[in-house]
Amino acid sequence: MKVDFEKIDDVNGIVTVTLEENDYSDKVKNQLKEIGKKHAEPGFRPGKVPAGIINKKYGKSVKYDVINNEVGNALYEYIKNENLHVLGNPIPMQGEEFDIDGKDFTLKFKVGVAPEIDTHVNKDLHVPYYSIKVTDEMMDAQDKQFRRRFGKQEPGDTVDGTALVKGVITELNEDGTVKDGGIVVENGIVAPEYFKNDDQKNIFVGKKVGETFTFNPAATCDSNPAELSSMLNISKEDAENHKGDFNFEIKEIIVLKPAEDGEEFYKNVFGNDEVKTEEDYKKALKELIESALANDSNYRFSIDAKKAILDAVGDIVLPDDVLKQFLMQQNEGLTPENIDAEYARMRPELIWELVKEAIAKQLDVKVTEEDALQTARLIARQQLAQYGMMNVPEESLDRYAHDILKDKKAAQQIYNQTGDLKLFDAIRDAVTTDDKEVAVEEFNDLFRNQTAE
Repeated sequence: MKVDFEKIDDVNGIVTVTLEENDYSDKVKNQLKEIGKKHAEPGFRPGKVPAGIINKKYGKSVKYDVINNEVGNALYEYIKNENLHVLGNPIPMQGEEFDIDGKDFTLKFKVGVAPEIDTHVNKDLHVPYYSIKVTDEMMDAQDKQFRRRFGKQEPGDTVDGTALVKGVITELNEDGTVKDGGIVVENGIVAPEYFKNDDQKNIFVGKKVGETFTFNPAATCDSNPAELSSMLNISKEDAENHKGDFNFEIKEIIVLKPAEDGEEFYKNVFGNDEVKTEEDYKKALKELIESALANDSNYRFSIDAKKAILDAVGDIVLPDDVLKQFLMQQNEGLTPENIDAEYARMRPELIWELVKEAIAKQLDVKVTEEDALQTARLIARQQLAQYGMMNVPEESLDRYAHDILKDKKAAQQIYNQTGDLKLFDAIRDAVTTDDKEVAVEEFNDLFRNQTAE
């Protein structure tokens, strides 16, 4: 068997596979023998069918399958051994009609080859890197959030912005009198903080135990049937019939007392014994916010770096015809009638994938299992933090991360995400970053201006 490659241009070539009879004949004979051992024919038991009958009935189909398999293996082995960076799939070329009765065969395949790409990822390439300035307002907001999370609920005298209010909820007539046979909720409980209507929220704020006043339950939740039925202990279907005013007689007020400074609070927040003083706490709080903002900065850098690199690379030549054929093979919805428009839409992302691959090779960026596990740990930590679980033991975090990676789809996404993170980290080290510290408003404007363009 002989395999040759002829280059047409920088991104297209022809692979020719030449097959002689001795390359495939033994395999054809062996397969026909196996068929003869197992197949019965009229008048003959399995294993007793004359070879001539087997050959006449199955010879051509077996020969075709063997040749097809031999040619396919030879083609892909050649591509692998010669390190041809083939895009899409090899396309059989139209030529002389294939004659299965022949002895020797020559088959040609058109292949698309990835272009050589100068990534321009070096110190001559300048990319902006925006660091967001941590303000006192950010510090105060994060501090309040932690103090609420680790605070304690206790009885209070006056309804404030965080209070749970318990009492008797009584339905009224339009004239404000108590409705005969109306709804009465003896152990009602509401959280004005989550009302969707500020006027209704303000009715509660400042009220004390023992006071009775009028409010409108439907207005507190935009008449949401689920919320209204929960507040009034009625069915969702019945909620539509009770959109009038109600009295609320306060029996108990539960307020949230924010956590106070101290080692217990600091440990709850940061999960270690290193933060012991108010000064330590403020320093750690700032570092926590900086770390969170760094994710935003890195995301912005990935956008700017991609643009800078693609601008420097410019348009590149691709084996368009081969790729169009490949995309139509892979997607039932793509046809000769719509492939040009779809390919034009997809082509920029195909180029970016090739550029990323070239950068990864240039900078030796590889994703290991430990890299993926580290990303899974980060995702697990973030998910658990959403439920207030800040100080999860490392062994539990590892177990959760491994569980995430057991899902093949999730694992592939994590490997892709990890690859992008490592790639842009490497790009940041390789190029010249023009560092700029900006206020959060300026940073957000970068995205608004981008959307407007």
